[in-house]
Amino acid sequence: MAGAPLLELIDATVVKDGVRILDGLTLSIRDGEHTAILGPNGAGKTTLINLLTHNDYAFAHDGERPPAVRVFGTDRWNVFELRTQLGIISSDLHYRFVSGHSGGAIRGEEAVLSGFFATQGFLVNLTVSDEMRARARDALASLGAGHLAKKPMNEMSTGEARRVLIARALVTRPRALILDEPTVGLDVVAQHRFLDMVRGIAVRGTTIVFITHHVEEIIPEVEHVILLQRGRVMDAGSKAAMLTDERLGVLFEAPVHVTENHGYYHLRV
Repeated sequence: MAGAPLLELIDATVVKDGVRILDGLTLSIRDGEHTAILGPNGAGKTTLINLLTHNDYAFAHDGERPPAVRVFGTDRWNVFELRTQLGIISSDLHYRFVSGHSGGAIRGEEAVLSGFFATQGFLVNLTVSDEMRARARDALASLGAGHLAKKPMNEMSTGEARRVLIARALVTRPRALILDEPTVGLDVVAQHRFLDMVRGIAVRGTTIVFITHHVEEIIPEVEHVILLQRGRVMDAGSKAAMLTDERLGVLFEAPVHVTENHGYYHLRV
């Protein structure tokens, strides 16, 4: 499991409109270690995602210190190549595919194929090989979503669209899958099915990173939990050590009670 870290942040600071969103954030996620980054709204989770995808940048360090952000051991990535190595699922990406921002009528198979090119729209002026089409169909089928290949994204249920976006993320065979608040908009049954699907992906060897404020989303396969508060790491360690009444009460600034059932944790205020 050990090797170059999936992600390293070293004293990473991001300022927007004069506000420090990330404030000297230092953390490390090992490649192969399923991890959850847990924190309340406003903790800096979205900005952390943007650092991964190079949509935001941390302040540069001086020449005597290591780079603020490294992914898979390096700070120098072609953005499009990086996005094939990191499959990212977020509510923002979901919205773009179903709302028309990426062409709401894009069909399931086209959406998956767009993952090869790190685009969020129709495959205009792009060369799609037979192998790509076969891999796209295989990715959909592996998630029980083969029947969605020809269905327009804007006609899918939230759960259906989320399966297609998972297939899109996996079609390039990425080293890690980053899930940003992944069950938003899913009903209880769809949430259960989605998390079961993610568990299968984790077991097959793709590193899973959950970024969430919902304790209930953290699947049993997650081994490491990072508690994020006001742009800094409040604490980090094993799941059992982090998901306690005391630590989560401090994190969410309210008395809470945490229970565990078959590897899943539940929080009550």
